[in-house]
Amino acid sequence: MEKRNKIRLIWEQYLTKEIGIKFKACLYFFCILFFYSVYQLAGGSLEANIIHMAEMILLTYGMGYVQVYLLSNFDEGEQLQGKTVWYMALCAGIYTGASFLGKWFDRNVPVTVGFALYMILVYLCAFLVYKSKRKIDEKHLNEDLKAFQERGKHHETGD
Repeated sequence: MEKRNKIRLIWEQYLTKEIGIKFKACLYFFCILFFYSVYQLAGGSLEANIIHMAEMILLTYGMGYVQVYLLSNFDEGEQLQGKTVWYMALCAGIYTGASFLGKWFDRNVPVTVGFALYMILVYLCAFLVYKSKRKIDEKHLNEDLKAFQERGKHHETGD
């Protein structure tokens, strides 16, 4: 029975990480696609290049794995410290480099620089959203614990 519980725990941890990676991929893909769409619209085009979108989604999935397994899942970190800022800049740089190589913005340097700054802002926003979610979850867990303890007291006293 012990081995079965251990296997289930490993499976649950793996599944939790995988769901987090998929969520990150969707979040960052949406943000990148939004910037790309605004660029296309500003240039007078109502069309998006499907190859560019495929590159974007594949890159966001790959970066999700890198963030979770190699970069300490930094965007879900507790504090915005040097290492976290460095990882944000690194990932924004990777996305920016891919955008330039893939000609997402036609190698337009000012737009590419704007995209780099935008990606840093996206990472900062994601960091703040994850931090806020943790605080909300913590508050709810503490409220649930308090309610559970109160029920236990009432049960013991027979109330």
